[in-house]
Amino acid sequence: MAPNSGLQRFFTLRYVVFLVFVVLAGRLFYVQIIDDKYKDLATSNIMRPEVEFPMRGEVLDRYGEYLVRSRVCYDVMVIARNIPKTGFDTLRLAEILDITPERLERQLKRAKQAPRAPFLITGYLSQEAKLIFDEGEFDGFFTRFRTAREYPRKVGGNLLGYVSEVTEEQVRKWEYYSSGDYIGVGGVESAYETLLRGEKGVSYRIYDTHGAAMGPYKDGDMDILPVKGLQLTSTIDGRLQEFTEELMEGKVGAAVAIEPSTGEILVMVSSPTYNPDLMVGRQRNNNYAQMLHDQRNPQFNRAVKAKYPPGSTFKLVQGLIGLQEGVLRPSDMHPCHGGYSYGRRKMKCHDHRSPLDLRDAVATSCNAYFSYVFKDIITNPKYENITEGVRAWNDYVYSFGFGRKLDSDFTGEGKGYVPTPEYYDRVYNGRWNWGSVISCAIGQGEMGCTPLQMANLAAIVANRGYYYIPHIIKHIEGRDSIDRRFYERQYTMVDSVHFVPIVEGMWRGVNVWGTSGGARLEGWDVCGKTGTAQNPNGRDHSTFLSFAPKDNPKIAVSVYVEHGGFGASVALPIASLIEELYLTDTIRRPELVERVKNYQINYYHYDKKQREYDLRRAKQSAK
Repeated sequence: MAPNSGLQRFFTLRYVVFLVFVVLAGRLFYVQIIDDKYKDLATSNIMRPEVEFPMRGEVLDRYGEYLVRSRVCYDVMVIARNIPKTGFDTLRLAEILDITPERLERQLKRAKQAPRAPFLITGYLSQEAKLIFDEGEFDGFFTRFRTAREYPRKVGGNLLGYVSEVTEEQVRKWEYYSSGDYIGVGGVESAYETLLRGEKGVSYRIYDTHGAAMGPYKDGDMDILPVKGLQLTSTIDGRLQEFTEELMEGKVGAAVAIEPSTGEILVMVSSPTYNPDLMVGRQRNNNYAQMLHDQRNPQFNRAVKAKYPPGSTFKLVQGLIGLQEGVLRPSDMHPCHGGYSYGRRKMKCHDHRSPLDLRDAVATSCNAYFSYVFKDIITNPKYENITEGVRAWNDYVYSFGFGRKLDSDFTGEGKGYVPTPEYYDRVYNGRWNWGSVISCAIGQGEMGCTPLQMANLAAIVANRGYYYIPHIIKHIEGRDSIDRRFYERQYTMVDSVHFVPIVEGMWRGVNVWGTSGGARLEGWDVCGKTGTAQNPNGRDHSTFLSFAPKDNPKIAVSVYVEHGGFGASVALPIASLIEELYLTDTIRRPELVERVKNYQINYYHYDKKQREYDLRRAKQSAK
């Protein structure tokens, strides 16, 4: 082979090697200097996205005072793999976090099961404690911003609800939530959750391989700020709510007050209730467990969920239906000889003069009078049979908001119960007559109503035939109005002219003579109706509904006290004091306040009988 050819191959090979080197060097320069893709990929390995939780929206009363607000607190988190091998001062950290060393050790043991993942050590760390924690420089530990609820007036547990950690089911159901998030439970917190919760943000932080913070990623340009929840102005009168809860303390029942001209709920008290602060902080689970074991169930909102017989307050509805149906005139007289006899049975009545017209029958709450009226309604000759008569009566009753939800903005609203012909067909195997259902005449038997429905009845009579759907939120931050349905009048099937004698009878019962005299307020033309609801488990329930003043009414109230006795005994004075404070801005009868507060009912005996009764009903249903 010629010497020149070998030399040529040598130079060719050197040229190829040089060319490959140039290509690789150029590519390396492009990747390292020009192209950011791989740099970003490397950075993402030590970039940690952190959720930024928003401040939850506040809830104000109708006058702008706080019912619920949020305070700043912190979760203390740990990444187990970043804890120094030399350890840390366990006793000091436990002292700062206000937990026992044993609890701290238990949490650390759980954190080590997933050493790279952030793990919650404890929550509700105050701002002051956080400053001390930061000074300690506990490597591997860090804080996460949170908010917690606080309640300046310490009232309205059932009304306001509380905030709790989401369940696994809720995480699966709603995309917004992740494990460890919080959600409103019950009351306003639940009903307006999507407005109160705000919108979560996210921040990107850079950490080195030892877990030390190096600062925000890209100077925070990619961070998304959280959006605070909306502020809600409720319809509640905070002072009146607090006062009513004091009056209802030690009693079982509910009190609801409504502004008739708007449907705004002024007071909603379920008793027993609870201090909402008990559902905040590290003792929340213990407090919740104690309430679960309370036989009177303080977390059950009786105001919107309980199903009570309305008793004599329901006579107002019977009178109005009778007038509309043409089977009753205000001047019609009916006798009462200690009650109403039908067959071999007799529905008893208290002593009063006889006979009576409609106005005086309302004032004195005569059982016999409204039994005659109810019988005439359901046996009206214009209906083919009693089945059609009861069905027509059903339609009237439904129009007053009974036997169905009122469509308020409150979660868990109950329907109550109105018996139908189909119900009686099942119970009596199709063999029943007007005597079988006569107890409905006075709001007994199968009738069941919520205290909210009964307060709404007071508002209907106050308005002479219509109501606005009761609601608990008056204004939403940033919005011109609330849901349109709360501004629309809901009419009953009874013409307004027929309410005149009923209102007159309620006024007489308070201001002339009758069962409601204790509700009289000088200068305010109070109208009221007592109710004593029969109870198979002991002493009768006490109930009262009222509105004032008679013309252009400002407040409608219903109070229900289980085992309270006559309507005038305890429900009436509670309702009257609510009206007095709201209308006059003061209490003129402090002695009545003390009498109501000291009115004691021995519920132990009744609780036992109620449990036995419920057990018997459950066994009968099982059969």
